[in-house]
This record gives sequence, C-alpha cells and structure tokens, in this order.
Amino acid sequence: MLYRSLLRPILFRLPPETAHELALHSLELLKPKSINRFVHQHYSSDDFEDLHRFGLRFSNPVGLAAGFDKDGIALQSLAALGFGFIEAGTVTYHSQPGNPRPRLFRLPQDRALINRAGFNNAGAATFAEKVAKHRPQCILGVSIGKSKITPLEEATGDYLKSFELVYPIADYIAINVSSPNTPQLRELQQADQLSSLLNSLQTRNDELQQKFRRPTKMPLLVKLSPDLEQTELELIVDVLRRLNVDGIVATNTTTRRDNLLSHQTMVEAIGSGGLSGVPLRNRSTQIIGSLYELTEGKIPLIGVGGIFTPADAWEKIAAGASLIQLYTGFIYQGPRIAKEINQGLSKYVRDNGFRNLDEAVGHRAKELKG
Repeated sequence: MLYRSLLRPILFRLPPETAHELALHSLELLKPKSINRFVHQHYSSDDFEDLHRFGLRFSNPVGLAAGFDKDGIALQSLAALGFGFIEAGTVTYHSQPGNPRPRLFRLPQDRALINRAGFNNAGAATFAEKVAKHRPQCILGVSIGKSKITPLEEATGDYLKSFELVYPIADYIAINVSSPNTPQLRELQQADQLSSLLNSLQTRNDELQQKFRRPTKMPLLVKLSPDLEQTELELIVDVLRRLNVDGIVATNTTTRRDNLLSHQTMVEAIGSGGLSGVPLRNRSTQIIGSLYELTEGKIPLIGVGGIFTPADAWEKIAAGASLIQLYTGFIYQGPRIAKEINQGLSKYVRDNGFRNLDEAVGHRAKELKG
C-alpha cells in the first residue's frame, strides 16, 4: 500500500521513461536480501512444488515480462521481489538507441501504457557479458529481436547472431516477432517466414547444444501478437508444432485503441505504439484460449496482458496459460505484486478443488477463447 499511496503518485509526476529509469537504477543499487525482507512471501513453496515447464523447474508461475529490464542491469534485485522467472530484453544483435523520445506514455484512467521504444538496448554481446557476472536467482529467459538496421530479408542471420551470444547465459530464449515498434517485424509471423526463421534457429540450437555439451536443447519460445486473426493463429500453430517449438508467449502489445476511457484527443496525440495493461486483458485471454485449443494443450503458454490481480492471473491460467507474466501491472501495482499474485493463485487452486496448478491449466479454455 505504501507504493500505491505514496511512491506511485511521486513517480507518476515524472515523465514515464524517467520514472522507469529511476526505478530500475534504484533496484540495481539495492541488495537482494533487503528486498526479500520487504516482500516476504506468505504462500507455501509447496504450492508450486512440481512446476515444470519446457524442461525447466520454476519456483512459482509469476514472471516479469520482457521490456522492463532490457539490458539486464537489475536482474538479481528483480528476482528478489518474488518473481519465479524474468524475461530480459528484448535485445538485438546491433546496439540501438530506439525511437525518439517521448516513447512511453501512461493512460491512468485505463490503467494502461503505450510504448514505441523500438528495442532500445546496448546489444546482445554487452547484455550477455553483463548478465554472466550477475545472474538472478530464478529462471532467466532472454527475448531477442531483429535489429532495426537489418533488412527483413536478412532477419534470420541477425536473430542467429543474437541467439548465439545469449545462449550461454539463458535458461530459455524467446523469439520476438510481434513488437509493433520495429518496421516490418510482424511480417515474420507469416507462416512461411516464421517457418524459415525457426527452422534455422532450431538447427543452430542443435549445434550449440553439442558445442556447450548441454544435456537438453535450449527451450525456444515464440512471442505472438494479440492482433492476429484465427486463421493466422492456425497457420502459426501448425508451424510451431512441426518445428517442435517449446512454448508460446501470448501476447505482446496491441495497436488497437478500442473502448478506451482516456480522452480520444489525448490518445490520438500520443500516436503510434503498443498498448498494454487492462485494455489488453480480454483480448490476450481470448488468444490464450484459442492457442490452448489449437495446440491441444501440448505447447506451454505464457499468458501476459493486463494482469493486475490474482483474479486476472487465474483467468489466464483457466484459459490455458501454464505461466504468467507482468509488466504494466507491476508499474501500477508496485513491487509486492508477484507475492500478492502467487498468494492469490495458491488460494484459487485450493478453493476450486484442484490438487495443483497444472490441473487448473485450460479448464475454461473453450469458454474463454476468442
């Protein structure tokens, strides 16, 4: 409550990106042990004892989505807040400044954000070097994307270079082909282009497994857009199943601006960018339900989009998500959100008569799908 009553009003007086950088660098300076005391867990670790996804064991199902810590500077402190996993990045092979500022905007009435950051990051090599020295005490996913200066026809080579650089420090790697803020990037979701890209990455995955003598292949996930139509989802799922992709992150931000409470003039003045937060909640849940049905529950889904409360997280689980991720909810609700949602999910599992979280996954997928 201290964050929501005192700290958030102060931070929200600052420009959004300034507030974000202040929070991130403050976390970088804090010691994980002191953070642990601040967000002491009130749920039993036994509640998520056998949480295995794509060959990895997670301490809990609540993760931090890509975009919050692009360069891996505060991963240890973020893990201490109670997240079971962190997806860092998105990183690109070439360092890049991203789009001109301002590029992050708040819609407080909608509890939403609009961003058009454009994959601002120091590059995959710098990221990997930094993370190797400061690994977090949780599962670490790394999101990789296409460098802006790389033509679309050369995207595969660009992704492969990033994949090789982050491979030694990642627990899983997510392929971001769905950000609306890099020109033409979403074209890589087309079935033929996606198939070519993923086939090359899986081939390299096999080679690197041998090189690093890894006992199993690196889990490879794909992050999808909420703006895909059902027929597009069907074609994509066919590709993902054929190429043995390990998981799907659903979903990225949306370019839609439907039914917002914020004044239309203000929204139009902000312009382009990906919308996240509460307005995305229902659509991302529908996509999760559809994907769960299309994959027959055989590909683990990470549900992300508009999760602020345990009830929001539970709905994603019910739709078919095996894990969930937060970003905008973290900004609005504060540093205790992972603890609060884990505690709430634990209660939902018990109150609904399930023995564990796995039994609950997808139990309302037909009802919730788009």
